[in-house]
Amino acid sequence: MAENNSNGEEKLLAVARQIAKSLGHSNSMTDDIINIFSTFDGRFSRDKLSPSSDNMLPDRPNSADKPSSAVATLEECITSLDRQISQSLSFDRPLWFDPADSSAFLELLDELIATIRDFTPLARDNKALAVTLDRAEELLQSAIFKLEEEFRGLVQRGADSFDSTRDSSDSDSDGVEDDGGGEIPVAHPVTDFNIIIDALPAATISDLHEIARRMVAVEYGRECSHVYSACRREFLEESLSRLGLQKLSADEVQKLPWPELEDEIERWCKSAVFSLRILFPSERRLCDRIFFGFPSTSDFAFMEVCRGSTIQLLNFADAIGISSRSPERLFKVLDIYETLRDLIPEFEILFSDQYCVFLRNEAITIWKRLGEAIRGIFMELENLIRRDPAKVPVPGGGLHPITRYVMNYLRAACKSQQTLEQVFEEERERGMSGMSSLSVQMAWIMELLESNLEAKSKVYKDPALSSVFMMNNGRYIVQKVKDSELGFLLGDDWIRKHNVKVRQFHVNYQRSTWNKVVGVLKVENGGGSNVNGGLNSRPLKERFRMFNAYFEEILKVQSMWVVFDDHLRDELKTSVTQNLLPAYRNFIGRFQNSPEAGRNPEKHIKYSVEDVEAQINNDLFRGNSNGGRR
Repeated sequence: MAENNSNGEEKLLAVARQIAKSLGHSNSMTDDIINIFSTFDGRFSRDKLSPSSDNMLPDRPNSADKPSSAVATLEECITSLDRQISQSLSFDRPLWFDPADSSAFLELLDELIATIRDFTPLARDNKALAVTLDRAEELLQSAIFKLEEEFRGLVQRGADSFDSTRDSSDSDSDGVEDDGGGEIPVAHPVTDFNIIIDALPAATISDLHEIARRMVAVEYGRECSHVYSACRREFLEESLSRLGLQKLSADEVQKLPWPELEDEIERWCKSAVFSLRILFPSERRLCDRIFFGFPSTSDFAFMEVCRGSTIQLLNFADAIGISSRSPERLFKVLDIYETLRDLIPEFEILFSDQYCVFLRNEAITIWKRLGEAIRGIFMELENLIRRDPAKVPVPGGGLHPITRYVMNYLRAACKSQQTLEQVFEEERERGMSGMSSLSVQMAWIMELLESNLEAKSKVYKDPALSSVFMMNNGRYIVQKVKDSELGFLLGDDWIRKHNVKVRQFHVNYQRSTWNKVVGVLKVENGGGSNVNGGLNSRPLKERFRMFNAYFEEILKVQSMWVVFDDHLRDELKTSVTQNLLPAYRNFIGRFQNSPEAGRNPEKHIKYSVEDVEAQINNDLFRGNSNGGRR
């Protein structure tokens, strides 16, 4: 029992000594505290609590102490701390495997930092003290190296623990949670962008913060950032890799076959959205939690973590912007342009500090460069129209491939009307008052197409076929404009004007083909004049033969001509019959009442009015009526 009492007293005295040591900032203050304890309880006598009895040393120097006393005090502190810290450094396992070990190490480190801080002012005029402080600084550096090692291990083990949780879970039940701090598997594609990934456990984040706080306090914040970013960069790179995004140089991007590049662009768009709306915000949050209270260090760490992945994303977009301007690339370039444009607010939020602002500026520059690429693609489309050869006519005067290509291209492009308006906002050189920049661009392309078609129409030797060709292509253009956003861009006046052009081609066709036939059937009163090129003087029987020859030749030739539009084809046939049949019926009546007809006039009439009408309806424009209509 006496032994137990003795042990209890010793423990009580040890506690009292520790309190005196902790509260005393000088020899005199520690002494005062001991006096207070001794008056409070006889067990706390000066002899029992004397500093010399347990090597109690004041933790802080006093400017009134003698220099030799300060050196001795510092020597004893450093020796004690060196012994204890070295013991921690010699562990063959991470200190943070055991909370007690890590807490003890941090306490020793705090003591060392405080000792160096408090003795440093005294060392300016004391070489012996300065030498001892150098030893303390070396000890501090060894401790900081240990912290770096522990910091790196914590980051890696924390990520691995989450990774193993992810890999062992069923893919259909992978969970994501919001800012509540729940466990979220990393590096998985998701479709919900209103989430934040906690890439490390909360306890690990707390431990990392405690380490970072010490390292920043002794001006090792940059080294701590390097260690952190080296680990977290791998996570982001792995995430992009799992999304299917390859690391490609500009040359490799430009050498990829277009089908492969289309797939890569689609993956890029998904990866960019995922990165800017989930990965990078999650990394921003993680940096801010680990480096809480040290915004500059947090900003620098975030920049180092995200710089490589961000540059990878931006370099791909830039490579697309400077690659081929072939018109078929427009729609995928628009995808990249729109994706980057929609992510500019995220760039503004995430990369606005002094370390990251260059990434934000680069994103904006590349976005604008993509706009230039889109304008360049439209310039290449213009060149394609200009260069399209006019030497080979389309059989039957049908729809020309360039017409079909350009109109379907423009219709598809105008589905991105809002984006194209933005792209062409700065392009107003052609200056058509009252029209948007995109409207000007579209009107200019239509003008080029019409000029190209007019040149192609001149390849036909038959003026009637030339008119049919222009009718076909003109009608197709108007229909495509009316049935799409092009109609809104070009306006009702443009549509009316081009409908008039189509009607004029109709008139030209009628005039160059059927007016000649109708002229054969006209008989002037008076009989003696030489009107219609002398036709009036010819016998009616001869005119019948001429009519039959003309009519049969026209049907033979024009049966192979093409009118792709059903309504237009019916219009043409109706106009022909309305013009021809009354003249032919009148001519037959005149002939039947003339002396030339004799007793049996029907034997001279090869085609009845009904026959003419039927053959026009059945034989005219029997060529490929589809005419490439699509």
